[in-house]
Amino acid sequence: MADSNPPPASERNVSSTPKPEIPIDAKAAKPLKPPNPMWKYLGFGENFRPKLPSRNWTIFLTITGTFTAAVIYDKREKKRAQRKWCKLVEHIAKEPLDSRSMPRKLTVFLEGPPTDGLRVAQDHFKEYVKPILVASGLDWEFVQGRKEGDVRAELAERIRNSRLPPEERTEEDIVVETRRKGGIKEFDGPGGDIVLGRHTWKEYVRGVHEGWLGPLTEPPKLIEEKPIEDTKEKEAMETLPGITLLSEPKEADATPPAEDNTPKTDVKPKKPPQPAPFISVSAYSTAISPPELPMELDPSTPISFPHILGFLNTPKRLYRFLNRRVLADSIGRETAAIILSTYRPYHTTSSSETPTSFSSEEADDVAQNGDNAIAASQTAEQQTALIEEEKEWHKKARVRVEGEPERTWLEPVVLDPRIASRMRRFELTPEDEARARTIVVPEEEIEGWIKGGIRSLGREGIKLLGFGKEKKSKPVEGGGEDVLE
Repeated sequence: MADSNPPPASERNVSSTPKPEIPIDAKAAKPLKPPNPMWKYLGFGENFRPKLPSRNWTIFLTITGTFTAAVIYDKREKKRAQRKWCKLVEHIAKEPLDSRSMPRKLTVFLEGPPTDGLRVAQDHFKEYVKPILVASGLDWEFVQGRKEGDVRAELAERIRNSRLPPEERTEEDIVVETRRKGGIKEFDGPGGDIVLGRHTWKEYVRGVHEGWLGPLTEPPKLIEEKPIEDTKEKEAMETLPGITLLSEPKEADATPPAEDNTPKTDVKPKKPPQPAPFISVSAYSTAISPPELPMELDPSTPISFPHILGFLNTPKRLYRFLNRRVLADSIGRETAAIILSTYRPYHTTSSSETPTSFSSEEADDVAQNGDNAIAASQTAEQQTALIEEEKEWHKKARVRVEGEPERTWLEPVVLDPRIASRMRRFELTPEDEARARTIVVPEEEIEGWIKGGIRSLGREGIKLLGFGKEKKSKPVEGGGEDVLE
């Protein structure tokens, strides 16, 4: 007899759906192994399982790690290059000095690069030049300029002051005057000029020519006299329709304003205006050589100062940032030559074009100003020094304005044979170059504080364990001195 109670609909649906077939060869999933208890004791938790980073994290860590490694490597090699040149000149700091004469002093010429401030030039000197000078123990002084023409005016004024007799010189520093009265002699020998950047080098060469070939006093300025008109123009003023009155303008001197006699406080004195050059470039050939002109001028060296601005130049700036070791080695070599005081005359090369990064029309105009201009077939080393830096100057520095004074940065370097032949440039001798190549800088002198701390910690640990051996001294027969084993 059939069952009178049919099964519920849900049971019918369950029984009617086919069950998935389980393959015979399927293996059961293995349970995860418990994590290493080491991570628990290290504070990472009980369920910590180390794994490889994801794709995005891998890309990020690769880029940041590569850049960080490049920066650290460049910084370490930069220290190594600077330390090498410091070791080459550090023996000068140990030489004895005469108590009745002044030591050698260098002059550093700094000026803010085009469209930038003086602080950039100061940082460049502090980072690349100062470490070598400090290792040598030499003294130096600054000639700084904040705008175009300051270095030229200051250097020319110093040279003109040195041409005067000692009793007529204007000494602004009371210390120098006191030393002269006390009988302390100045340094007998060449000093040295360090010039940073192409823009400062142009003003340096212009100031040397102006100081030695120009007059001792400022030439009189030509004042254009304007004709004075006696007739006074009358102004027409219409008061009513058909009625016009003529009135004369009131003079400003007729009723002078009342003077304010109240004293003003916190008013800074204005800086005197920059004096114009005492001699033009075209007058070099007609200038008379002064009797005080020495046979050799103080040696000088233009120091590279690469400086480029602009967002589009970011790749080039980044490349230079990661290769500062090359610049440090080049500047260190030039600075070591200055300290060791080995110099030579400036060379002259043959060339068919006048070296300038600006338009050729400007160079032609300057070359036709007089017979003193060097022929186009002969190019002096002073003209081509650091000329590649001009291509990176901002375009705002190249803009000319009508009626503006002389622009030393925009004009080519014009030389007079009498001055150019007396200029000298510092350069290392082959013996000094060979001695520098033999200098080995140990890793401990250039490593960072992390690596140095680990190294010192390891050494202290070895000493505590008793593995470190201390060197004992034993007397040497005859000498009476102790020498380490």
